Amino acid sequence: MTFSRKTSFLCTTIFLFMLLSACGKGTALEDADRYLSTIEQIEIPDEVQVIGLGEATHGNVEFQQLKKAVFEALIENENVRVFILEGDFGGGQQINDFILNGNGTAKEAVDALDYAIYRTEQMIELVEWMHAYNETANENEKIYFYGNDMQRYDYNKQGVLDFYAAVNEEASEKYAAQLEHASNDTMRDLTAEQLEEIDETIDHIISDLEANQETYVKQSNADSYAFALQYAEIMKQRTQLLLNEDQYANLRDSYLADNLKWIVEFEAARGHDKVFISAHNGHIDKTSAAFGYKSMGDYLDEVYGDNYFAIGTDFIANEFQALNRNSGERKHYTLKHHHDLVDAFSEVEPNMFYIDFEKASESEELSNLIATEQRMPNIGDDFSAWHKFLKMFYTIKMTPNEAYDGVIIVKEATPTTVMD
Repeated sequence: MTFSRKTSFLCTTIFLFMLLSACGKGTALEDADRYLSTIEQIEIPDEVQVIGLGEATHGNVEFQQLKKAVFEALIENENVRVFILEGDFGGGQQINDFILNGNGTAKEAVDALDYAIYRTEQMIELVEWMHAYNETANENEKIYFYGNDMQRYDYNKQGVLDFYAAVNEEASEKYAAQLEHASNDTMRDLTAEQLEEIDETIDHIISDLEANQETYVKQSNADSYAFALQYAEIMKQRTQLLLNEDQYANLRDSYLADNLKWIVEFEAARGHDKVFISAHNGHIDKTSAAFGYKSMGDYLDEVYGDNYFAIGTDFIANEFQALNRNSGERKHYTLKHHHDLVDAFSEVEPNMFYIDFEKASESEELSNLIATEQRMPNIGDDFSAWHKFLKMFYTIKMTPNEAYDGVIIVKEATPTTVMD
């Protein structure tokens, strides 16, 4: 038994040594500057409807700042007026209310998302900037904020009940009682029986809304009705995720795509023909390279084809924060990451730059690199110190020009601080 343990330890050590030894630095491209541009110079083909920006990790200052930088460029260059975040749909409408009407504060609006990864100075600055922009913008130039996620109840339930309070007070009281247990605080403690009851109630709400559409629209307006129905759909999705934990990742990304499609169609009717979506790289990727589920980006590629333009992000040296599930604490981690594509640009001067793959394909060397499978970073909001010793725990094998239409590289990234 002792011999077996020693042998196993020795084999593991040798394996790790060989694996880490293979993580060397690639060759820098001599004329790399020719194939990069600033964020302000990002250009999108005219026919594109959905522009996606991925995050290699949620816990970096630079990747959160890119949300604002890329969106500003798209406002200026592409007349984009709709910002969508991988965040709660109902909470996102609290941010939308703040940037349009100034109700509350930016911090309160960001807190409404109930996502720790967004409780940062950078996100508050983004929302404050959106509000300041709208204060001076003409009515047809204002910007709008959405979340397309469905992992929360509170503000979606509030949206449904507020609508009923305006059009059918009796139904509002009835559904409030039936949905009493559906909340952010209680959702993970609900029994299967309680979840089935919530699901049945939501089905009744959706049926009632659809059956009484004409009456309810007359008592309110078409937009309020559309949002009430969507709030109910979001609650249905949240409940289905809890009832189908074994299918959580795949269901969630299909719902993310469905909700984004709803936003695209709703905003197109208001004259906004392009939207911007910011999410993790794993959701933006067109190829479902992450194990075990079909990505939102893959669904969007099916629906929109060339009208979906995906931009991934990558890094070389990275200090980031993430949640350590074992301790329950947020910690800082440091990684130095190499693959041939980022190393080709390792000697350029800017710390942050954009590579359009169509332009990169003009170089034979770069054309080969972006068409060759690379181990690209994929770090969510869960990390442990030992993960960095095995690339398989923080990277995914993907072919860059199949997954994305371009990539933003940050040579040195720094950690965000999550606010209480």
